[in-house]
Amino acid sequence: MRLLADENFPKPIVQVLRAEGHDTLWARADCAGWKDTVLLDLAEFESRILLTLDKDFWQIALQRRVPLEQSGVVLFRVHPATPDNLDPLVRVFIKAKTTWAGHISIIATDGIQMLAARRH
Repeated sequence: MRLLADENFPKPIVQVLRAEGHDTLWARADCAGWKDTVLLDLAEFESRILLTLDKDFWQIALQRRVPLEQSGVVLFRVHPATPDNLDPLVRVFIKAKTTWAGHISIIATDGIQMLAARRH
């Protein structure tokens, strides 16, 4: 899977994703200082699913002039967002038989919620 982990995503989780063979960019190292809108543009251009702990990406994705089609946003909701607490949710994400592209999703301990990124 092609992924873009937001800068707030813990490094140990990024390392696990890479070790498991996922093509994962990490904003903190690969796109340091980029604005959220530019990160989302990169995700769309490179067909990457953006992984984040930042709920602002929902609004940014919904307000795009051109809706997401090749990428998607997955917001992980867990408190505190430590690697140990985040790991089970990332496992749910990886194992889910879901098309993430074109969607804005939340993964929390109580399940997955998805919203189409396209406006009708």
